[in-house]
Amino acid sequence: MGKVARRTQEQRTAETRHRLLDATITLLLERGYFRITTADIASVAGVSRGALTHHFVSKEDIVTQAVQHQLRKVTVDLHELADSLEGKSTDEIVDYLWEMMAGGLFLVTLEYLPEARHNSEFKAQMTPVVKEFHAALDAIWARLSQHAGIKPSQAQVMLNATMCLIRGMVAQTIVRDDPDYFRSLLAYWKGHLREVFVLDRRSPQARPRRKVSAAE
Repeated sequence: MGKVARRTQEQRTAETRHRLLDATITLLLERGYFRITTADIASVAGVSRGALTHHFVSKEDIVTQAVQHQLRKVTVDLHELADSLEGKSTDEIVDYLWEMMAGGLFLVTLEYLPEARHNSEFKAQMTPVVKEFHAALDAIWARLSQHAGIKPSQAQVMLNATMCLIRGMVAQTIVRDDPDYFRSLLAYWKGHLREVFVLDRRSPQARPRRKVSAAE
């Protein structure tokens, strides 16, 4: 058997950082920003407190970089979605965005927004990566506007309305455990989007229903 290649110091360092960043996101979801410590993060990541302080100077620093890390991964996925819209319906896109936001992304956002509101340095660090995320969302709607033949500005309004609806719904899930309620809201909004975006007139969502004759 061949020898297993040993990891380089750079690879080990990157792995440790990723474990710490992932542990931070996990704890933000489970406990919230103000209920976690750097000791908690190190413990969940399975590294020493010294290893954490070697990479990150403070709790604020690791939270900032963890959220940036999370958003950048999501941004890459959004760009991939924008590049593969051929044949996708607006229903599928709304489902994708709902699963992305309800899967933890917006709940993490709810944890750091109060800190960003009152901490100008933290806000300044977060703003550029949040703009990258929004630009990736805009790319999806820009592609949709091309397929549907509508103005990009109209598409962007529909994007922002969709995201505002989803954010509000995710916030509601904190106190309302009612999947049918949320499905009904999404179904209503999907129906509205179908009237605006016609990606492919041959697709089921754009094809008019066949009238049933009396003989049938």
